[in-house]
Amino acid sequence: MDRAKKESVVESLGDVFESSGVVVVAHYQGLTVAEMQDYRRRVDAVGGTVRVAKNRLAKIALKGKPCESIGELLNGMTILTYSQDPVAAAKAAYDFSKENDKLSILGGAMGENILDVAGVKSVAAMPSREELIASIVGCIGAPASNIASAITSSASNLASILSSIEEKATA
Repeated sequence: MDRAKKESVVESLGDVFESSGVVVVAHYQGLTVAEMQDYRRRVDAVGGTVRVAKNRLAKIALKGKPCESIGELLNGMTILTYSQDPVAAAKAAYDFSKENDKLSILGGAMGENILDVAGVKSVAAMPSREELIASIVGCIGAPASNIASAITSSASNLASILSSIEEKATA
């Protein structure tokens, strides 16, 4: 790899370390090509990326970044899994490592926060951004849905609701 290519790799890795919601570092020794392709497909399906990079270049890219201390994890056959969603890559990596013991999570970073293996597991247990949005929308929409169903119910149901309210008010 010539110098210009190395500089390009360092620059792109620097962007990954700065802009990703989460970066997970793992050993992948022993994974077959088919297993690696399966892992890449799973991570890609949740909006993440898998990247194998030279440890030396990744350490150079980490210099001056808030997550610089994850450079200590970059020894041996390491793989970087990252995503904009702070949960997606961690969840995909953790789920795959439970099924395939050849992928061994070493740790990672979530912004400025350095994660150990337990930290990656905790992040993986969190609901994803989409799940949180769906939950919030459900909470916001529930009262409106209840009112709409009460208004559109038959007149007898509405009359019984009003009589119940009247009974409670007089009691």
